Amino acid sequence: MSIILYDLCARDQSRRFSPHCWKARMALAHKGLAFETRGTPFTRIKEIAEGFSPTVPVIDDGGTLVRDSFDIALYLEDAYPDRPSLFQGEGGRSEARFVESWALTAVHPPLLSLIIKDIHDRLDQPDQAYFRASREKRFGRTLEDMQAGRDERLDAFRAALQPLRLMLAKQPFIGGDGPLFADYVVFGPLQWARVISPFALLVEDDPVAAWFDRCLDLHGGLGRAMPAAA
Repeated sequence: MSIILYDLCARDQSRRFSPHCWKARMALAHKGLAFETRGTPFTRIKEIAEGFSPTVPVIDDGGTLVRDSFDIALYLEDAYPDRPSLFQGEGGRSEARFVESWALTAVHPPLLSLIIKDIHDRLDQPDQAYFRASREKRFGRTLEDMQAGRDERLDAFRAALQPLRLMLAKQPFIGGDGPLFADYVVFGPLQWARVISPFALLVEDDPVAAWFDRCLDLHGGLGRAMPAAA
């Protein structure tokens, strides 16, 4: 039986945009596991397994429920040790933890400010109301104010990716010659932006853009199969 992945969807239920769900989706594909996805709007997450989790991703592996993208990756690594490794050992797990901490603090916040109103505009009406109320309460500003002036803030976002850019001068993936879960941790937010917003983040000759293209083509083009926002 296929693993079920509950992931976040927009008004168009085929448009799956959560950065964390993409991390889980890529981890499942990396392991070569059969899985099916179930698009879940923000306002219906509470219906998954009688309120098992306040957030997605959630996987259901034959009755075993796991939430949180990193915990899902750890579960898959331990439950399917005969499949390609997501970490290549304990050092890789620790490395991925560091990369996730960097991404959550240096990449996600500035990126969200560039696309937050675009996210809202692609949601169904109940989700729009939830998203606006929850995010404006969290940040103390309107969505419009948060996204305003994004062209002037784009260079700062690109500069935040410099550690990745310098590393890619020496190897094609964060994982070395091939991808590991650490790559999916950073791929997730860039795919988030690609799928939900037409705002161009990277220039064509940026090594990060070349790496992102390589990630889009992984696992039979899993990432690229999700159309970019227009």
